[in-house]
Amino acid sequence: MTDPSQNDEPIRFTDKRRIDPETGELRDQADQTEQAEQPADEEHADPLSQVEDILNAAGTEAEADTTDETAEQTEDTDEAAELREDLLRLQAEFVNYRRRVERDRDVAKDNATYSMLEAMLPVLDDIDAAEAAGDLDGPFAAIARKLTATLEGFGLVKHDSEALVGQPFDPVHHEAMLRQPSDEVAEEHIVQVLRNGYLYNERVLRAAQVMVSAGQE
Repeated sequence: MTDPSQNDEPIRFTDKRRIDPETGELRDQADQTEQAEQPADEEHADPLSQVEDILNAAGTEAEADTTDETAEQTEDTDEAAELREDLLRLQAEFVNYRRRVERDRDVAKDNATYSMLEAMLPVLDDIDAAEAAGDLDGPFAAIARKLTATLEGFGLVKHDSEALVGQPFDPVHHEAMLRQPSDEVAEEHIVQVLRNGYLYNERVLRAAQVMVSAGQE
């Protein structure tokens, strides 16, 4: 009698059912036989193929990362260019603003000086009247000279007889009060100054009142 434990051959079972109990579909006998005869190791994927698949996947991911990095760098470059343009525009606007402020400040200063000199004209007329009457002497004369010099320092120009007699008549700077014949002064030239005029930086504070020559009789 043979001991069953001494039999080394493994027991094999072959499923010959034509219908798959899991899917309920009809089995192909050839596929079933091939599946039964296929070694167990062939059911697993080739390790070399797996490594190749992993390397290919890594390369694809690296290309994707490089593309993303390039796109990010391009985006950063575009953003830097936009910021530079904004900075240049702000600098230009600031320069224009500063120039406008300086120009407005100069205009305001000029207008203030003009108004101050204009307000001093009656005082200057009184000084001229005192000088014409012979009353401009002593300390008062010294004060008048200092005042006149100070105003001239601000740009005041006096149009008196010394400056205008014999000069061509200019309706922009002079106001013709009389027109008389003159043998000494040419026609359309100033014969006499009736009231002094004043200028400030070529701007007329007050036009000089003058007598104009009508030429020889």
